[in-house]
Amino acid sequence: MKTNRKTHHCWVISHHWLSATFAMLLAISFAASVAIDGSNVLAQSRRKPTRSSGQAKSRPSEPQLRSYGFDTVTVDSKGKIIDRRKGQARYYVEDINGVGLAMVEIPAGSFTMGSSEDKNEKPIHRVNVSLFYLGKYEVTQAQWHAAAKLAKVNRDFDSGRSFFKGDDLPVQAVSWEDAMEFCARLSKATGRVYRLPTEAEWEYGCRAGSTKAFAFGDSVTPELVNYDGSFPYASAPKGLNRGETTPVGSLGAANEFGLYDMHGNVLEWCLDYWHDSYDGAPTDGSAWQTGGDNRQRRVMRGGSFAGLAPYASQCRSAARYHYPQDAKSDDSGFRLVGVAGTPSIRSGRAKSPAVGATQGDRRKGTAR
Repeated sequence: MKTNRKTHHCWVISHHWLSATFAMLLAISFAASVAIDGSNVLAQSRRKPTRSSGQAKSRPSEPQLRSYGFDTVTVDSKGKIIDRRKGQARYYVEDINGVGLAMVEIPAGSFTMGSSEDKNEKPIHRVNVSLFYLGKYEVTQAQWHAAAKLAKVNRDFDSGRSFFKGDDLPVQAVSWEDAMEFCARLSKATGRVYRLPTEAEWEYGCRAGSTKAFAFGDSVTPELVNYDGSFPYASAPKGLNRGETTPVGSLGAANEFGLYDMHGNVLEWCLDYWHDSYDGAPTDGSAWQTGGDNRQRRVMRGGSFAGLAPYASQCRSAARYHYPQDAKSDDSGFRLVGVAGTPSIRSGRAKSPAVGATQGDRRKGTAR
């Protein structure tokens, strides 16, 4: 069959034009899909999970964990360091308007909560705790200022109340109500659930497997913890009183979970109402939100550089304090809990150092 040369030429041109057009459209489509898939991963993590007709819609992916190394120590009753060792923990970094927030994986486990040193630390009782994430450091002023730019949820908060100024210093003069607003804003922005630690989670995270007065052992010194060194604990000597906060993590030693400044620097808010003892306290690690103080006082932990709890004894793992939830004292700060979306993470379930294990068993200082 013969084909007219002119017709054939037109067919060829038409075919080439259609092919080129199709290729161009395909390239545009591919480029658009790449742009969508690769654009601002953080924006996807900020989608708040919602429910409709009982069906859970899209939720943020479980955070990708990375490992980091840290140094930890054991101290005797005289404040002497008798052991130094390396540890490793897993964490992820949340973004707050370009400012990172390191959240450390805290393994599920059980521990003995309380002590015999003060009546409000009794009765001593066993508590089970599920896996959660806890701030590697106390919330800093840089993180606080970044969160102040996030969308308001329930209330405004003052972005510049801290007495001592510095991006890496812990935020101060924060009320429980302001800390809760910080958590609400971050939760809304990221789609993950952030909140204050329960009192049980806080003590579990602070002890990190230790049954001693401090995560570091029988005592502490101002070289390890920011408190008023004029008031030592046990047989430790008197030491430095800085009279001011220190940059988070700057004293160098973490506990066995890889957390810094759980003792001293600033008091840290917990979720729970204040109760004068542990009679009737939950044993599952949850917040004690019933009964308790009718003046709406909330639990504070960790001791501080000054103010309500500056003595070494007040920085113990079991030591408990309280403020009204609207109080904004210069010694008050906080750190965050990130609620785990699933009981296990991609690289496996974390394992807790056994409470009561020998020092040799815990020397690796790992958080898994």
